[in-house]
Amino acid sequence: MANPQTLVLTGYGINCEEETSFAFEKTGAATRIIHINDLIENRKLLDEYQILMFPGGFSYGDDTGSGKALANRIKNNLLDEIKNFMERDTLILGICNGFQVLVNLGVIPALKGFSGTAEVSLEYNRTFRYQCRWVDVAVNPQSPSVFTRGIESMHIPVAHGEGNFFAPGDVLAEIEQKGLSTMKYIRPDGRAAEQEFPYNPNGAVNDIAALCSVNGRVMGMMPHPERGMFFTQRNDWTYLKEKYKREGKELPEYSDGIGIFRNAVEYFK
Repeated sequence: MANPQTLVLTGYGINCEEETSFAFEKTGAATRIIHINDLIENRKLLDEYQILMFPGGFSYGDDTGSGKALANRIKNNLLDEIKNFMERDTLILGICNGFQVLVNLGVIPALKGFSGTAEVSLEYNRTFRYQCRWVDVAVNPQSPSVFTRGIESMHIPVAHGEGNFFAPGDVLAEIEQKGLSTMKYIRPDGRAAEQEFPYNPNGAVNDIAALCSVNGRVMGMMPHPERGMFFTQRNDWTYLKEKYKREGKELPEYSDGIGIFRNAVEYFK
């Protein structure tokens, strides 16, 4: 399939749908932004798509906790449709608020299969402040995630108030054993962040920044790849521009974030 059909969800405070749709289109997907109400009204719409995207934002104002209200709306109206979608050869990606929705919906990690019950959580940042900054993450080479194939690390922005990943000890152990902790926050020199701020911006246990399903076809991540897909979006691009110029290197057009979307599209080729 040359151009996988991608449904980008919107509605009630989601605010990253346009740039996320653009990122998928830039890498070869055909996208359509659809309001959650329209999806509920026409539930068979999901049958037409291969990728389901939960973008970032503040769904329902985060009033009952990030992602919880939208997850409940989906549980009450689209649970069977989501199950059927996942049973096909499809992909699901959640970024920031979308990650929070997937966690509350129980789509990831779904260690015992998808039941609609949350197994992990994303709590308030340990600083109790909204954090908007650039971070470094390392990709787990043992992860089955489709989205991170061929990627070793990323310099990428975060922007969230509730990204502090937590899991009970037995669940966390199984996540690590199966390689589902897809990305972890690191220091600029590559060493583990060890929950130290600002390298780990939220206090996430084991420095976990992204999580995937056992089959690797569902992933949630706190960082925003759609905000770090071009070289000139980087916070350090002017420094790198001068560095590359002095080294006689050509300036790249793209940056790390685009790899996430490329991998999703490549999966269907």
